[in-house]
Amino acid sequence: MQVVRLYTGEDGESHIEDLELPFEQVGHALRTATQSATGVQFSLLKPTQLVDFHTAPRRQYVITLQGQVEIGLGDGTKRIFNVGDIELCEDLTGRGHTTRSVGDVDRISVQIPLADQTPGGGFGV
Repeated sequence: MQVVRLYTGEDGESHIEDLELPFEQVGHALRTATQSATGVQFSLLKPTQLVDFHTAPRRQYVITLQGQVEIGLGDGTKRIFNVGDIELCEDLTGRGHTTRSVGDVDRISVQIPLADQTPGGGFGV
C-alpha cells in the first residue's frame, strides 16, 4: 500500500511522490510506527466542486471515503484519488494545489492532522 505525499519543492510549487508504508512485524501483525494526531475532521465536496490553488492548512493525512478527487499541480499534472487512497499533505507553503471532486457523487474524506507539523517528519521521508 502506498501513501501519496504532496510537498512543496524548492521551486515553490507542489509536487507528488509515492511512498510505501513501512510495515514492521509487531506482535502478530505488520504495523507502521504510531504517529501522533491532533484530531479527526470529515470533509464533503459536491460533484465537480473545485477548490482553486491552496496550500494544505496543516500537515495531515487525507483519506478518500466516498467518491473521487483530482489533485492538480502548478505544472499541469493531475492525479485522481479513489476510495481508500491516502494522501500525506505537506505542501504548507508556495502556490499549493487544486482539489476538484470528479464524478457524480459527493466526495467525502477524512483529514487526520498530525501533531508533528514539520514537513518531511515521520515515516518514509
